[in-house]
Amino acid sequence: MVVKTEAVTRASCLDVPRLFGELKAEFGEDLLMRAAVWMTLRESKASFAIEGEADRVGRVQRFADVMARRTGQGELPLSDAVLAELQQEILGDRTTITRFGVRQSPVFVGEMVRYQEVVHYVAPPAGEVAAMLDGLRVFLERTQGQSSTMRSAVAAFGFVYVHPLADGNGRVHRFLVNDILRRDGVIPDPVILPISAVITDDVGERRGYDQVLDRVSKPLVQAVRDQVAFEPVQTTYPDGVVSNFAFSGAEQARPLWRYPDLGPHVAFLSNIIGRTLTEQMREESRYLRSHAWARAALKEVVEMPDPQADRVLRSLEQNRGELSNVLAKEMPVLLLPGVWAEIVEAVSQVYQEGGAADGAVVERYRPEKPVGH
Repeated sequence: MVVKTEAVTRASCLDVPRLFGELKAEFGEDLLMRAAVWMTLRESKASFAIEGEADRVGRVQRFADVMARRTGQGELPLSDAVLAELQQEILGDRTTITRFGVRQSPVFVGEMVRYQEVVHYVAPPAGEVAAMLDGLRVFLERTQGQSSTMRSAVAAFGFVYVHPLADGNGRVHRFLVNDILRRDGVIPDPVILPISAVITDDVGERRGYDQVLDRVSKPLVQAVRDQVAFEPVQTTYPDGVVSNFAFSGAEQARPLWRYPDLGPHVAFLSNIIGRTLTEQMREESRYLRSHAWARAALKEVVEMPDPQADRVLRSLEQNRGELSNVLAKEMPVLLLPGVWAEIVEAVSQVYQEGGAADGAVVERYRPEKPVGH
């Protein structure tokens, strides 16, 4: 359910194609397309950060690959079969889940505090999940042509409140934002909006993300807290989940599960998408453009393959303009009289002319000591 308040109406009017078009006009389609792979990986890393999980390269890369291949492709991931395929690709083969797809076990969202389970949200019973996912699918069918921002918010947050999987709900929840935007044609293939990065990089937005989730979860838990229990004996469910969680308040919670007001979620996501397009992607595109210019300027001084040029630029940044011993051994040409000073000057000039990051990048390339010290 989306109550059409003034805030929701305003949020739904976010003109995503116009904002993306402004980016393309400023930086060019080629640069934005080349940045797409990097932004996909950035979104994957940030998605794990939101869940407070370890930033393991294998898991991050696997999720990035899934987003790159599956965003906007095939059937909506709202049926058991499609969800099973998506979940298996996200989790990989090494998992305790024995059956992929719609869960067959109870689930709650919470944390352990001093060895005591604290419940933040209780998801619908397993037997009701398929019908609720079908409700989401029907919603998306009947709102085709309407605001893509509104549709992506309902799909993503509706999904996470149903919590249909035994594991991987958060990743699919954030995947769905880009998936719907791509299906609606407002963001072109292969671009992935790094919305999770905007949330994780800003303390206020992260707090706002938690608060908008609480709009549904807090009232629900307050109403059914007495119906939550943890049994002394664990139960093993058909999907491989072992749990002692028991919930007897389904009848009381059902109206909130079936008809949550997702209007505040639309407003929240509209702000995040807007900031992603006007701030995050512009900042990163500006950096990538300046990097390309710096690489070209470097090659005007010394010819070298791109990977070596990138190592020189990285060393310049890390060592504040000084020539490292490692780099000197790898590329003796850098020790020739005047060569390193010319490189530093050429690269600094690029960032000065490009006005990158209010001069912050330029400062990183200026040596603290005389060149060659």
